[in-house]
Amino acid sequence: MDFISGEVLCINKPLNWTSFTLVRKLRNKLCRKLGIKKLKVGHAGTLDPLATGVMIVCTGKKTKLIESFQYQTKEYIATIKLGETTPSFDLETAVDGVFPVEHITQELVEVKLKDFIGEIEQVPPTYSACKVDGKRAYEFAREGQDVELKPKLLVIDEIELLDYSFPEIRVRVVCSKGTYIRALARDIGVALGSGAHLTALERTRIGEVTLDQCIEGSQIEEFVDALIIDK
Repeated sequence: MDFISGEVLCINKPLNWTSFTLVRKLRNKLCRKLGIKKLKVGHAGTLDPLATGVMIVCTGKKTKLIESFQYQTKEYIATIKLGETTPSFDLETAVDGVFPVEHITQELVEVKLKDFIGEIEQVPPTYSACKVDGKRAYEFAREGQDVELKPKLLVIDEIELLDYSFPEIRVRVVCSKGTYIRALARDIGVALGSGAHLTALERTRIGEVTLDQCIEGSQIEEFVDALIIDK
């Protein structure tokens, strides 16, 4: 393999790693293996620390392919808890609201999920990297400042209820670039006349790349050690 000319790796990001951590660990290990100080390494789509799953990582001249990977359709499996909200729409922050759930049924969930299929507008989470006046939205959020984010157009190709274990539901989502599954969880809660937040998320596919094609992120060092590399 020639990582300087460029390679594309598919990696399963572990829980509690940032996307940057994964890229940094791979870059550092490859630089040591190659005996070089610098190597261009980038990824084709961030996953939150509390999410796991497919990340496409490009090295060297193949980093030019990143943009094309970013525009490919993505598939997620999301676990959503109904009746409670958090400021970050996931488990990164504590519950800040409790809402009625007695009226929610599996049939209601299935009906409301269908309303999200197609082109929709979605307001990104305040706890996100979206920029407002040159500053990341999450910086305002952590300082306790209110910030207004503009809705973005995106496409939900498929959304399917996989499991109904009240008060949690598990859904499969196929969507376009720029979709925040945390924000989708929030919007599902609102649509159900309640609240909701994300409790688990796994990205199972980017384009044609699926989880079973991925290297385990926790085994990056062992993977690189075993490689025969062209220098």
